[in-house]
Amino acid sequence: MTGGKSGAGLAGALLLVAVLAGCGGGGAQEVPVESLSAEQIFKKGEVALETDNDPEEAVRFFAEVERLYLYSDWARRALIMQAFTYHKDGDYEQARAAAQRFLDFYPGDEDAAYAKYLMALSYYDQIDEVGRDQGLTFQALQALREVIEQYPDSEYARSAILKFDLAFDHLAAKEMEIGRYYLKKGHYTAAINRFKVVVQDFQTTTHTAEALLRLVEAYLALGFEDEAQTAAAILGHNYQSSPFYDDSFKLLTARGLSPEAKGNSWLATIYRQVIKGEWL
Repeated sequence: MTGGKSGAGLAGALLLVAVLAGCGGGGAQEVPVESLSAEQIFKKGEVALETDNDPEEAVRFFAEVERLYLYSDWARRALIMQAFTYHKDGDYEQARAAAQRFLDFYPGDEDAAYAKYLMALSYYDQIDEVGRDQGLTFQALQALREVIEQYPDSEYARSAILKFDLAFDHLAAKEMEIGRYYLKKGHYTAAINRFKVVVQDFQTTTHTAEALLRLVEAYLALGFEDEAQTAAAILGHNYQSSPFYDDSFKLLTARGLSPEAKGNSWLATIYRQVIKGEWL
């Protein structure tokens, strides 16, 4: 009797230990995701992302929602969250793929603008240094333009416009960097070609005034005084208070020249456009 009770008590104690161990983190049996509702799986993804800071696990849960509850409202929300999570984790290629999939499945959805914006950001956020390959900058500009044109009334349009201007300025900065290098090395024709691109194609950026000054320097070095004077005249018309204009004025006066439009070069054409108010 005593031994029996003792044995029963031991068995009960062991059972209790086993139960407690099962409740612990190490021995817990994870509930199959298939047995959870779409909302429950989605919330697990949110917890993994926001609380656990585990984007890979978050994406796994969001993908499960999409797989198990395809075309449901939760699947739609999970798909845009996949794009967001990938982007937050710096996996820009996967972010674009998820965002594009969202646009393919839900082109008229209220989150379509955000999906398009995420695609643009996935290019834009990779633009970091002037010296980097500018292919990404061109792709960012194209994607940002699509946000602006396709969703002009969305909350993302204004941000896209600001980022578009910065990316556009980035391309001009690259041309300036190369142009300065050629100028420093005495490759004046090559330098002029780069500064010409800035003046003609990136005239609304912050680099135009300097590009005009560098054109004055390069043309004077080659002995093309008409072009140098005309570049300075454009600079004086649009940026008279700029230190770049002061520098160009000093360069010309040192040679007995003055800023004025002369000749029939491409700069003379631009000067005429400036006077007519067609180019600012």
